[in-house]
Amino acid sequence: MNPIALSNLDLALAACLVLVHAALSLALSLGLGRMLVIAVARMVIQLALLGLVLQYLFEAVSPWLTLLAALVMIGFAGHEAVARLGRKFSGPWGHGIGTISILVAAMLILTYALTTQVQPDPWYNPRYAIPLLGMVLGNTLTGVALGLNTLTSTASRERAAIEAQLTLGATIWRAMRPTLREAMRSGLIPIINAMVATGLISIPGMMTGQMLAGASPESAIRYQLLVMFMLAGATGIGVFAAVHAGTWRLTDARHRLRLDRLAETKTE
Repeated sequence: MNPIALSNLDLALAACLVLVHAALSLALSLGLGRMLVIAVARMVIQLALLGLVLQYLFEAVSPWLTLLAALVMIGFAGHEAVARLGRKFSGPWGHGIGTISILVAAMLILTYALTTQVQPDPWYNPRYAIPLLGMVLGNTLTGVALGLNTLTSTASRERAAIEAQLTLGATIWRAMRPTLREAMRSGLIPIINAMVATGLISIPGMMTGQMLAGASPESAIRYQLLVMFMLAGATGIGVFAAVHAGTWRLTDARHRLRLDRLAETKTE
């Protein structure tokens, strides 16, 4: 079974569905018109450019070009992970914690999957590596962002309680334990919810794409399970690394809470 090709007219007809969004915004005075236009334009331009880049990568099959593309994707993911935090770390730590956590998680999980389960030839084949990396990054950055946001906001809100424990002789890690635990929970809940809903409520993108391309439901399910396991592993590693690195940055060797290392995010 060959996949059904979509024409420009098909895409134009599908784009008309966005008008429903626009109509609601106008009718309810939501003020989302400008944001909607920018979002649609960015999506179209980004996907068009991505198509050109992927076509070149798929033809070149170069480990260095694949690595370069992966690092660029990870860099953008690290930026997005901390871009909308209520309070983020000042200086290079602002992006460093998120980017490094995502880098470690994504590379570990992707390399493991490509060398043990998927096993393309060569193992770094961008036709497999880049799409899998994209799915891993999307979920990992969400977990990291939620975890860091909960960590910084909770530490700020519970400052008095944390410092009271420190005054009574608790170590910083003991005083921060409830905050750290809450941050970890916040970062991991989305992937847990996604796994609970998969198959019963939603048919995820990997499985849908496989079936639209002509794969059997059994084969599509196997690939989807692989992806979900990858997402769970990467999110767990990324959130753990980011939250613990953030907690370390919020403390010092003298067991003090260092909220001065946070910068207020400017709001419009």
